Amino acid sequence: MCICVKVHKIIKFTPFMQPSKYRCTSAEIVSEARRSLRALATQRPFTPQEKHRQLFGESSSRARDGRPPSAFSLHAQHFEAPDSRPGSGTRLSPLEHKPRLSVSLDEDGGVDEATLPKPPAERGNTRIGSGGSRAKLLRAASINRLPPNFSEFPYRDQSSTSVCLFIYLSVCLTPTPCHSAVEVKLGHGDTGDDNMDESVFWNTKVLPVLHEFESFAPELCNACNGLHDALAERGMLGRQFKKRSAILRTLFRLIDVGSDRLNLTLAKLILALNVSGNNLLNICKLVFKISRNASNDALFLNDGILDSLLSLLHCEDAWSKGEAVLYCVGSLKLLSGNSALSRLLLSKGFIGVLLQLSKRLMHGPSSTSANITSHRSEGEGQRIIAGHTLVQVTAALRNIADQSESRPSFLSNKAFSTLCLILENHCKDLDICINVARIFSKLSTYTECCHALAETPRCCGLFLDLLSKHSRKQDLVVRLLFTLGNLTAKSTEARERVYEEEGGIDVLLDLFQVYQETPSPPKQCRAPEREDVLVKLIRLLANLAIHPTVGTALAANTLCVQLLLEESEELVINAVATINNLSFYQGESSVVRSQHTHISQLLLKLLLSSSMDAVLEATRVFGNLSQIKDVRHFIMQHKGYVVTLLDSKTPDVCFSACGVLINLSADPENRAVLRATGTVQKLIDCLRDFGPQDWHLAAVVCQTLWNCSLDGELQHTRELLEILRLYTDRGALQWSSDDGVRQVQEACWELLFLPVAERLRQRFYIEDTTSIIP
Repeated sequence: MCICVKVHKIIKFTPFMQPSKYRCTSAEIVSEARRSLRALATQRPFTPQEKHRQLFGESSSRARDGRPPSAFSLHAQHFEAPDSRPGSGTRLSPLEHKPRLSVSLDEDGGVDEATLPKPPAERGNTRIGSGGSRAKLLRAASINRLPPNFSEFPYRDQSSTSVCLFIYLSVCLTPTPCHSAVEVKLGHGDTGDDNMDESVFWNTKVLPVLHEFESFAPELCNACNGLHDALAERGMLGRQFKKRSAILRTLFRLIDVGSDRLNLTLAKLILALNVSGNNLLNICKLVFKISRNASNDALFLNDGILDSLLSLLHCEDAWSKGEAVLYCVGSLKLLSGNSALSRLLLSKGFIGVLLQLSKRLMHGPSSTSANITSHRSEGEGQRIIAGHTLVQVTAALRNIADQSESRPSFLSNKAFSTLCLILENHCKDLDICINVARIFSKLSTYTECCHALAETPRCCGLFLDLLSKHSRKQDLVVRLLFTLGNLTAKSTEARERVYEEEGGIDVLLDLFQVYQETPSPPKQCRAPEREDVLVKLIRLLANLAIHPTVGTALAANTLCVQLLLEESEELVINAVATINNLSFYQGESSVVRSQHTHISQLLLKLLLSSSMDAVLEATRVFGNLSQIKDVRHFIMQHKGYVVTLLDSKTPDVCFSACGVLINLSADPENRAVLRATGTVQKLIDCLRDFGPQDWHLAAVVCQTLWNCSLDGELQHTRELLEILRLYTDRGALQWSSDDGVRQVQEACWELLFLPVAERLRQRFYIEDTTSIIP
């Protein structure tokens, strides 16, 4: 016969619930805040890729009539020669003799007397006359075939042969110097009607010949590269070479061959000869035209044209070359959308080049006050072009920000201060603002960039100003809110700056009201774009609330709380998460505290939601509000909802449910009711299932068990003691093989779980039944 004897000690046990008014030390408050207050995350706003490569996207705010075109025709006739001096306006008579072209350059840029073989004589019908402006470009019959034997030319190596071919074809393209005479092969039976339309003549007579040239493009490219190297070796690039104009005339004529590969090679050589004015603009347009075709991207990978374009952007006076610089940056913007080219540009210091260019464009033209007065209209035009160029610069930086390798360059070049300055100087230019906002939204997702931006003076105030000025521009607003949300998630200083900015919180709440307005008809759902703004805005408020001063102020702001309590299935999770952060502040001024009944009724509905995220957020809010006695009474009326959460397979849900149960079981009248509903068994199951994986959860379960057993016998004591015996034995536990993970696990076990588990185990040992067997 067994005789059971209960041994009682006079020990006063207190519940684990510790309302805010009983917290004594700042360390406890900070620790509790770290457990309760959470920064929210959300997805970065989605931006669809532009369908067409052009200077300005389809969503650009610029009027189409007032912006430079992305599509245009460009031929040799658009270039001017000589490039080195302006035209006199006087047309000279043609020379009486045929010039001789030579291929060997002397030291001062001249040529020797060796001449090329003459092109084969033309046959067929010919006629003398003007033949139209396009006809002067070609002598078509002269280029039907290459010379049969390159050994006729006075060169021995391959590069020299390429130069020879290059000059030979140039001769074929050169108009005959006879007075008013141009020979063109029109074909059999063609009378060469003077009234032939120019476009018809171009399409039927000229283009077919140009297509024949395309087969020679590789040799011509090699010839151009050979010429470039020869001139570079003798120091004849730039503008000082005496025969520069003659070479440029030949290069310009080859543009009509129509090969993109050849034109890029020509552009590199022409830019090396330092053209200016209209020729520089046309070359930049030519490169831009080629860059619009994505299939040409590989051409830019295998040529030095990128170095030539970047060199152009280094020019000190970007204003005087405004439109050329515009198309140059426009080309680089399009190319930076290609990941391989983007990485290549990064390696060439692309970000630094663009930021320096931005500073020069914002500084203004280097002119005297007299010049500014006399050329006011010209200066205004330059400022407009500079604005267009900054759109391209910021768009290129936006593209390059997609590369993870770009972050060190943005940081080392102090890009954030420059970008903020661009925003400040061009706050009315929506294209620029949106591009910069997209850069910030991308980079602020990375911790090091986020801190660098947060440390940039006036960034938070600038963002709030833009939100106020452009509150209806959803694509700008959503990105600025996302960036501010990132800053306030990671930076205490950013939370303070947003709050301390005069009218800053009012701007955010005004936005809340604007985007929460019920659309017409009333039953219509909000557009996804509007919902996206509200999600980002609510997340920002939640992150701001982490700061004690800001959180207290927001919790006391009636409008803020009322806006958050508006019902919306799409917004409910973030809204409740924000309420959770605000509910941490239980001061007398807290609107959350004063409206706890209404809030509790809303939260109860969420506990029945099919969304586990919504259930989790509602439970977390109850964890804070259950410190209020009336709320505990409300929850006990629907206790089954909370107890059932202990069956969840999600540790976070069980953890939050235990937080509510700890507060409920602090009231003596609630303990028996909780024990009667099977709470103890569910808690023991949680301890067994999650303990070794989550010692923080195991500690909270033990605290809840302690409270539930304060004034009555606890069922399943033997089962609980066996689990506690196993879990408090360090040697019996299995730890991770990863040293870092093991250190974290052991720290949580020793600091969080072990003290409360040992206390609980000792208490049950004291109250355990001692069996005496006779």
